[in-house]
Order: sequence, then structure tokens, then C-alpha cells
Amino acid sequence: MRMHADEAEIDEGLVRRLLAGQFPEWAGLPVEEIPSSGTVNAMYRVGSLTVRLPRIVGGVEDIEKEYEWLQRLGPLLPVEVPMPLGLGKPAEGYPWPWSIYRWIDGVVPESGSFELAGDLAAVVRAMRQIELPDGPAAYRGGPLETQDAATRAALSELEGLIDTRLALAAWEDALAGEPASSTVWVHADLMPSNLLTRDGRLAAVIDFATAGLGDPACDLIPAWNLFTAESRTSYREALDIDDATWTRGRGRALSMSLIQLPYYRHTNKGIAATAQYTIDQALSDFLDLS
Repeated sequence: MRMHADEAEIDEGLVRRLLAGQFPEWAGLPVEEIPSSGTVNAMYRVGSLTVRLPRIVGGVEDIEKEYEWLQRLGPLLPVEVPMPLGLGKPAEGYPWPWSIYRWIDGVVPESGSFELAGDLAAVVRAMRQIELPDGPAAYRGGPLETQDAATRAALSELEGLIDTRLALAAWEDALAGEPASSTVWVHADLMPSNLLTRDGRLAAVIDFATAGLGDPACDLIPAWNLFTAESRTSYREALDIDDATWTRGRGRALSMSLIQLPYYRHTNKGIAATAQYTIDQALSDFLDLS
């Protein structure tokens, strides 16, 4: 099912034709679509490679951004990240640039363990210490107020599906808190689907399209979209988070999920399920700490 009204037509045949025309050295490899490959990009496994194609025009600018920055960020992080191997051009009726990365083995995590909380905290700490100059602004990395209109609109769509009164109270609590006093490098989209594990430990972080300089609270969202109450506490302690930053992080996680749930409710069951889990965890945490 298409997730977006303006989504490009992408299938295995297109991937084969693009490779044959631009990267013939890889054209004979088997091509397999990666299920639930995300909302902005379609992804295909091609032998030991990953081919990534924007589904919508909104993802086009991210292709060259990732191609540039992943080569610089990767060596500074304690886990694997997708390393770019090729940058494709529009062709075969496909209108946008596309990219090729090295394939990374791993599985998407479920509710996080204490080990996973510590592993992910190490990645976030490493991101915060990066001092690469001229970094881009992180997507959703600015003041919370920039998400206010979209969050309130989503709440109106969710009447009868969640406790919108409690969700509004939690959102307004985040808006009333202290703003970020500085910006750091953040991934800004640490969804479970962007994490890969091996033997129960974090092995890789993928999809750096949203990465850049922003509010440190951006990378707290796994506390609610992945972790349980106990591992959430472990994650917070590992990152030494003050109350104001924690409140902003919860607000960011809640806002993202409130917007995602009505949009993907019928078109991406995985994203919708994660959004519902995040809302439940964020509201429970809000009640516990109020």
C-alpha cells in the first residue's frame, strides 16, 4: 500500500535497470526489497549492498547530505553506520538521485534491555562530542514550538483513539519548559527501525537523513519509543539528563508519535504500532513524574 499520495513508482525491476545503466559491476546481483523499509525511502538488498531510493520529493535533499556526512561521522561513532559506495542519478523514469551503501547485518530491536540502553547511550554521547564544522541543522532539532500546530492538528484527529486531554497536558508541559541552551550533533530519528542489533547488543545505527546540529533532547526519544520504564531510567542515568532536557525529550517523542499515528494508521502498521507504544509510554511517564 502506498503511504504517500505523491509517492514514486519503485520496484525491483527499476532497481535492476538503474544498476545496469549506472553500476554494471553490480547489475548481476540478486535484488530483494526490504520489507517495512521506512516512510521516506524504499530500500533494497542487492547482494552485500543496500540501494536506497527516495519515495517522495521530501527525501531527495537527504541523499547527497547523507553521502557527504556519513563518511565523516562513521569513524567517530562506536557502532556501524551505512557507508556510502555509490551515488546514482535520475534515469529509467525515476526522477531523483539515489544511493548505494554497504549492507549491514542485524535485526530491529524490540522493547529494550539494560544492555541496549547503555549501548545506545554510548552512541548518543559520541554524537554529542563531535565537533565537525559547518554541520547541517537537524530535522526537528529547533524549538518545540515549531511542532505545535502539527501536534495540535494531530490531536484533533485522534479524538476517541487516545486520551487526547492527557496528551495535550503532556505536550503543553513540554512547551512550558526551559528551551535548549545549546546545540550538539544529534541523529534526531532514533526509531527502533533505525537500530540494528546482533546477539542482543546494538550493532548499527542507520538512516542519518535527519542528523545535524540540534537540541540534545532530540536523541532521548528511544526512552519512550523503545524502552520500558526500567530501561528508560537506565538510559537517562547513562546520559545524565536534567529534568528540563528530559521533559523536552518526552515532548519531542510524544509530538512525533501523535503526528505519525493518524497519518500511518492504515498504511504502515509498523510505524503506527511504534507510535502507539510511544504515546502510551510518554503519557505513563508524564503521570509518574507529575
